[in-house]
Amino acid sequence: MLRFLHRHLAWKVFFSYALVILVGVIVLATATSLSVPAAFNRHMSGMSAMMTTTAMMGNAQNMEMQLFSNYTASVTEALSLAAVAAFIAAVLASLFISRQVVNPIHRMMRLSQRIADGEYAERLTISRGLRDNQLDELDQLALSFNQMADKLEKTETMRRQLMGDVTHELRTPLAAIQGYMEGLIDGVIPSNPETYQQVHAEIDRLQRLVNDLQELSRVEAGALQLKLVSTSPAALVETSAGNLGRQFESKGISLKTEIEPNLPDIRVDQDRILQVLTNLLGNALQYTPPGGKVTLRAAREKAEIVFSVSDTGIGIAPDHLSLIFTRFYRADKSRTRASGGSGIGLTIAQALVKAHNGRIRAESGGEGKGSTFSFSLPIRAE
Repeated sequence: MLRFLHRHLAWKVFFSYALVILVGVIVLATATSLSVPAAFNRHMSGMSAMMTTTAMMGNAQNMEMQLFSNYTASVTEALSLAAVAAFIAAVLASLFISRQVVNPIHRMMRLSQRIADGEYAERLTISRGLRDNQLDELDQLALSFNQMADKLEKTETMRRQLMGDVTHELRTPLAAIQGYMEGLIDGVIPSNPETYQQVHAEIDRLQRLVNDLQELSRVEAGALQLKLVSTSPAALVETSAGNLGRQFESKGISLKTEIEPNLPDIRVDQDRILQVLTNLLGNALQYTPPGGKVTLRAAREKAEIVFSVSDTGIGIAPDHLSLIFTRFYRADKSRTRASGGSGIGLTIAQALVKAHNGRIRAESGGEGKGSTFSFSLPIRAE
């Protein structure tokens, strides 16, 4: 894209200079054609008396030389006037054309400096608008610049939001640890194994949050190296269900698997996809009451393998669905972090699925009607 813009902008500058030269030539030719007859007539009228005198004296050679001299003077005068007019016209044309090219660049430089100073609100104006996608090179550059500014503004907004969210998330376990330590120091809380276990649990929550943040930053920065191998979707389903089977049994929740027969293998990072499935099953386990049911499915849809986790849990309100994958967002505000996790598990799952060129989505009939989380991965030929 940049090479395309550079090439067309270079041609535009070339044609602008050619246009200036053309304007100068046209003005020069026009001024010459208008001024030569007048200058010639003016010089010839001044020769009338001399020609009469010369004819009377019979000096034809002197008359011819004088005629040539006056003709040269008239042409020189006309060309001088035409050259001055052509120069003025070329300067005006150059100023006008260069302003069309340079002014947008100057505006872009000023705006880039403002963006560097942290001001993201202003945008470049596109002269021709977006009608029929008829944009010249500078308008295309302005459009790309505006898109870059939008992304920078969103990134800065997300950074500030992330800092606020992380601060809020760290404050809760740190405040709990501080409270326990002050109680132990003052003798208000007994120094028994149960107290130390509670402190350890808060520290463990803090450690999980830090690990999740580190994992999320690596995935979103593209620093995660995927180890792609040919894997059976059925094996992924059975492994993830087997890892959490006892936890479902202990809570009294039925965990079922449904696998479409003869599914083709897919090239994925097994550990990362198992991490996604475990995260989705863990959410279903967390938000499904005892006696409920969770179903893990794998099926083929066109050129994709779709994994889905459906539960009969608390469900998700429609206004929460679009935000469910946002970091630190929790649809059930009544749950504490101790019971609800770090709040970025779904964000990590979304990033891992995208790293596999897949898509993830959430569906729910509303509160109390359960929910379904599903993600699709492309089937890649060997």
